[in-house]
Amino acid sequence: MTQNPLTLTLVGGPTAVIDYAGLRLLTDPTFDAPQTYPGGIPLHKLTGPALDADAVGEIDAVLLSHDQHPDNLDEAGRAFLPRAGVVLSTPEAEDRVEGVTGLAPWQTHRIGDVEITAVPALHGPEGAEELSGTVTGFVLSAPGERVVYVSGDNASVALVTAIAERIGRIDVAVLFAGAANVGRFGDADLTLNARTAVEAARELGDAVIVPVHAEGWHHFSETRERLVREFGYAGLSDRLRVPEAGVPLPL
Repeated sequence: MTQNPLTLTLVGGPTAVIDYAGLRLLTDPTFDAPQTYPGGIPLHKLTGPALDADAVGEIDAVLLSHDQHPDNLDEAGRAFLPRAGVVLSTPEAEDRVEGVTGLAPWQTHRIGDVEITAVPALHGPEGAEELSGTVTGFVLSAPGERVVYVSGDNASVALVTAIAERIGRIDVAVLFAGAANVGRFGDADLTLNARTAVEAARELGDAVIVPVHAEGWHHFSETRERLVREFGYAGLSDRLRVPEAGVPLPL
């Protein structure tokens, strides 16, 4: 069976279009211009999207890791949601955002031949849910197609290990990196950093690694360049594919 083209187009931050098995999927919609989002912990967006919502075009499903933080769902991203065929996220997001279908961990939603399975994610250290809220990742699978893991805002390598053990082979892993840190948990990051991204890559066998959510916000405490160096020093450069914003990346 011939596989469909698999491409990822980075819009910016956590937002990417994934062309998978004939579907167009969008992760964590963020289309706002650079600005500061006030709140208990202000977040500062430094760069705008490479593609606006109109340029992204029709989307079959949005994969929304969580709705509670503007760096994963901003104002323009919320306005985009009704345009998508399906919006998948956490059960908590279903309660808060109209039109969202909430999936508990390991629950699957089918669109045609594509199965989209929610998988666990932890937005910080153990016990972070009370402050950071619930987050989900996703695994995409379809007959004759590669298996794709989208981590969402996950900082736990142990959860990556558990996902890999339960799912089996994962061919492509879209990892939210950048070492997000707003000081809420001291030195403990809210997403994977360069070192833990390498650890996660090792747990994922020979999966191709695509880092996103690694630029464009002040609270990312590591650069994407550091991530690239860390993979090089670990001897894993051949597995890393770094997307350029706005440019389709064949996988």
